[in-house]
Amino acid sequence: MSSTHGILLSPRPYARRSGKLLLLPLLPSPKPLRPLPSEEIALPLVYARVDLPTIISLERFQKRLHLAEQKWDSIRRIPYSTPGRWVQALDLSKLAFTGQVQALQFDSVLTSLFPLVPFLARLTINPSFVLSRRALASLGERDEAVNLRSLQGISYVSGPMVSWEHDPFIRILRNCVSLEELDVVCQGPDPAELEFNFHDAGDFPPQSFKPLILPRLKTLSLLSMFSSPLMMALLFSSLPSLRKLMLTPYDDIPYPSSLVSQFISTHGEMLQSLLLFTPKSWPTRLHPSPPTLLETSPYLRHLSLEQPIPALSLTGTHPLQFLSIPRPTSDLWHALETLLPRLPRLRVIRTRDIRWLRTGMNSRAQGAGVQGEMREWRKRLSRRGVRLLDADWSDTRD
Repeated sequence: MSSTHGILLSPRPYARRSGKLLLLPLLPSPKPLRPLPSEEIALPLVYARVDLPTIISLERFQKRLHLAEQKWDSIRRIPYSTPGRWVQALDLSKLAFTGQVQALQFDSVLTSLFPLVPFLARLTINPSFVLSRRALASLGERDEAVNLRSLQGISYVSGPMVSWEHDPFIRILRNCVSLEELDVVCQGPDPAELEFNFHDAGDFPPQSFKPLILPRLKTLSLLSMFSSPLMMALLFSSLPSLRKLMLTPYDDIPYPSSLVSQFISTHGEMLQSLLLFTPKSWPTRLHPSPPTLLETSPYLRHLSLEQPIPALSLTGTHPLQFLSIPRPTSDLWHALETLLPRLPRLRVIRTRDIRWLRTGMNSRAQGAGVQGEMREWRKRLSRRGVRLLDADWSDTRD
């Protein structure tokens, strides 16, 4: 039994005179817990996703983390300093490139910053910046690189194939075994400006090459890249989870001078989305795509084609649902018309570079040029239950 002053025990409750004993506490009464300040809860959320649009804000961020790292000691229960260990995503895509001096400053800051963010999972960079070997080593050649899940906007300068062992990107990917998304833009000349000679390359792939281990890689983008040590390493490695692939086509350059068509054939079996795209530059050189895209990717759901549009070959039916083209033309319609009966699940055709005119324009403007072609396409496709969408994924313009 209890009372307001303490706890009473009755050792002989059925005796005539049992007596009662007062139970005394051995420990003092606990003090009420102090409520955590709101900033201690909010700060980890603030630092979890960092978006820095200027080089000044990036420098300040690095200095803050560096100062916190200097104050940290080994007596702490957690070996990583705060707020660096809270950072999970770092977005630098809005940081504009202004010159070589700024690029060197950018590279130096990142070289010092990467060791301070051990749990960094997502990194996005403006591809106008080319990271040096020291910055790439600071990012990927550390134990915490296993935490990286996504690398986007990374510029790549390809070296000679014979020196593949010294490629910094291959070294990074050997440590980033948990990587799920990789977006690389190659910075280099167009293959039309080069002379190809693979006689000095030896075995292909090299006998000493060990495949990469990337069991979680789902999305891969290699733009403006026709051949490189990085593409070679990915070509001859197993990518069991790859579902989305974006490449720049180079089907007019034979294998092994170009690895693109072979890459699609090797890794296309389980693809659900295949996007062929040539980044706009001056001068823009468009290369053809392989005509066997639907045959080498039997489970494809979304296919985005680049100019010149290939004459796709297909023997049976295909489960394709979304098809993207640069712009509609009469010649393309004649080629597509023979293919449509073999695409029974096709529901959407998107014109990637064209938008509908706004409503209110006169009928003459809406029926002229490419707008008139789009209206004709929409009429023909509607009979087959297929929608025609513009670059904004819209079937009309309000």
